[in-house]
Amino acid sequence: MKTSRTLHRSALTLALLWAGGVCAQTMDHTDHAAQQTADKPAVEPAAADAKASEHSSVDHAAMDHSQMGHATMQDPPRAQTPAASTPAHRSKMDHSKMDHSKMDHSQMGHSGMDHSGGPHAGSTPPSGEPREPIPTPTDADRAAAFPPVSHHMRHAPSVNSYLLINRLEAVEVEHGSAQAWEAQGWVGTDTDRLWLRSEGEREHGRTESADLEVLYGRAISPWWDLVAGLKHDFAPASPQTWAAIGVQGLSPYKFEVAATAYVGESGRTALNLEAEYELLLTNRLILQPLVEIDLSGRDDPQRGIGSGLSSVEAGLRLRYEITRRFAPYVGVTWERAFGGTADYRRDAGESIEDTRLVAGVRLWF
Repeated sequence: MKTSRTLHRSALTLALLWAGGVCAQTMDHTDHAAQQTADKPAVEPAAADAKASEHSSVDHAAMDHSQMGHATMQDPPRAQTPAASTPAHRSKMDHSKMDHSKMDHSQMGHSGMDHSGGPHAGSTPPSGEPREPIPTPTDADRAAAFPPVSHHMRHAPSVNSYLLINRLEAVEVEHGSAQAWEAQGWVGTDTDRLWLRSEGEREHGRTESADLEVLYGRAISPWWDLVAGLKHDFAPASPQTWAAIGVQGLSPYKFEVAATAYVGESGRTALNLEAEYELLLTNRLILQPLVEIDLSGRDDPQRGIGSGLSSVEAGLRLRYEITRRFAPYVGVTWERAFGGTADYRRDAGESIEDTRLVAGVRLWF
């Protein structure tokens, strides 16, 4: 009896084990089928391409959208999020350990992909080149952009005038005081002018020297004038007249320069050179150095002038411009005679060298 019960228990155990194995196998095949169903795309690629091609061939321009009931249209269902559509076994894959360098990209079907509808369609290429490249400039373009520039002087047609009393001063001498002047002016246009120049000195109530020049001036450059005319000496001795020709203007570094040659009676000749400069210490305080040189072609005993270098005069004047037209000044001058002129002065009992203090005013109108 006991043996019969044991056999029945063994047979029951075997039956249970067999039934469990069949169930497990059935469940395994069911899960596998479900997994294949999840991995398989909803629409075959070939069918999807056919539908896209059919849709692209539709002429939307000919469709009457006004008859379409857009109000009753429902929004399309939202696409399933990647997290929901991704299979469970793929979400657990570690892509960081995959060797992408060994993947064969040449077998991927990129040629069938339509990139024309991408977000970058019609935009500027990544290289930065414009849609319509700028043509390279030609020689004709450069010539049109940079035409040759010619400089032409333009002058005011109206007649103007100017008078400058450069020096009107009192001079300290050994036996009292003296007065001296130097002035010049012109009337005319920018290119053609009538110049007047005068210089002289009085001492002890007597005119020691005085002259007047009347010259025609013609502009030969923006900075220089050519002058020609007459000069008349009123003193010393008897009056005399000279023909004069020279140049005057502004040299480099803003030196005002005048050089005039004279031809007088009996073939006498003379040359006068003068240069001055204005150094601005402030906008109103100006220091003016001046140098004047006289040369003679032959002796003139009547006027006490010898041939060659006759005399040199240098002055330094400091003026303050109350206005541009009115400026008082103080200064010092130095003069020395050379050659035959020095000999004539010695014979007359005069000094060949003299230093004087001066004070005066500068005016222009």
